[in-house]
Amino acid sequence: GPSGCGKSTLGKAILRLTKPTGGNVFFEGKDLNSLSKAAMREQRKHLQMIFQDPYASLNPRMTVGQIIGEPLRTFGLTNGSTESRVQELMETVGLSRRFAKRYPHEFSGGQRQRIGIARALAVDPQFIVADEPISALDVSIQAQIMNLMERLQAEKNLTYLFISHDLRAVRHLSDRVAVMYLGRIVE
Repeated sequence: GPSGCGKSTLGKAILRLTKPTGGNVFFEGKDLNSLSKAAMREQRKHLQMIFQDPYASLNPRMTVGQIIGEPLRTFGLTNGSTESRVQELMETVGLSRRFAKRYPHEFSGGQRQRIGIARALAVDPQFIVADEPISALDVSIQAQIMNLMERLQAEKNLTYLFISHDLRAVRHLSDRVAVMYLGRIVE
């Protein structure tokens, strides 16, 4: 759908990052809208998000290693091996392990988006809302990120809600397509 039609709001409402005004969201038979905060927190391990702006979504005061490792610490999944898991995730998304101590401002837009993807993958989610993950990137980098997402989808058996107004990207990554207009799915 066009800009401003509600695509990002829908993605955030599905993850309860924005409070839905109505309807139901079911994940593995559970209505996410009816879950308590504690129960929803438990579900967040399975539901992650890749944000549109790779710079604004990364804490500038944290190193890349801290950013990618944060979900592991948040959900108590460290088991003393956070550093090795972070390095594994960095390699998975095409970043060198030696970048773990650098800060977000030291990276290009494509590299920042790879950091965001690694952070989303940290807890081995089943479902990822990808909110226009390539729109802020140069055209040459967009193809790299789309190919990375496609490879990860196959390797990790991921389901994406890929939000975009770029029909080329939608055609490349999507099995099913819904078109939004003025806050409603029209096709």
